[in-house]
Amino acid sequence: MKFIIKGEFRMKGEKQKFCKEVAASNEAQAMEKIYADLGSNHKVKRRFIKVEEIKHAEK
Repeated sequence: MKFIIKGEFRMKGEKQKFCKEVAASNEAQAMEKIYADLGSNHKVKRRFIKVEEIKHAEK
């Protein structure tokens, strides 16, 4: 299943919006994948990531 996740994170004092599509079996795993991706790519702590919307990607 694919999920589209929208939200924002704080990096260097500024808010950055994001919209990512991830493959996961449920919403909890999709959230973990977002936290891991943003943390590894942008060095953002989980507490600075705010998810606003999670929805199933349409085929």
